[in-house]
Amino acid sequence: MTSKQGVILYGPPAAGKDTITTALIELNSKYAQFARLKVGAGKSTGYRMGTPEHLLVLEAAGDVVYANARYGNTYIIDRPGLAEAAALGVPVVHLGQVDGICALVNGYPSDWIVVLLWCPREVTAQRSAERGDSDTTARLAAWEATCEDLDTHPDLVWDLTVDTTAASPQDAARLIDELLTQRAGAATT
Repeated sequence: MTSKQGVILYGPPAAGKDTITTALIELNSKYAQFARLKVGAGKSTGYRMGTPEHLLVLEAAGDVVYANARYGNTYIIDRPGLAEAAALGVPVVHLGQVDGICALVNGYPSDWIVVLLWCPREVTAQRSAERGDSDTTARLAAWEATCEDLDTHPDLVWDLTVDTTAASPQDAARLIDELLTQRAGAATT
């Protein structure tokens, strides 16, 4: 088993990926949100902004682990970015597509903890409105796509499932950290 570890937080928009990542970082500074490469416009906070030419270079080198298009942008998980993040600690990768989980787990060697974060559609709508999203309708469409994605992969096994309407971000972070620590201990015995 590899000595590198990582956390994948999967769930629909506004399920709590950012909030739980913040709680993880507050719990232990070894965690850091993986900043995906974003090609497009709009929000740049939390992303490494790139160009279509940059994406072509990564693709030609075989360094795109996963890419998806949403909200008129392309979001990329790239091998060099993951290597840099893993060298600094435990990357926390946010995903909203099962294909992304499969690509990451199979395409980048690490001991990945895969966590399903969940909230009902009406909670996504409420949280999106409360945080001032201008594209709540698109986020609700993404929520629907996440449900369809889960329905087409009923055999997917989660290391942990968290209902973010019932668990606090701090409780979720503690559970994730405990699971990662248990995995690390089991790998060394």
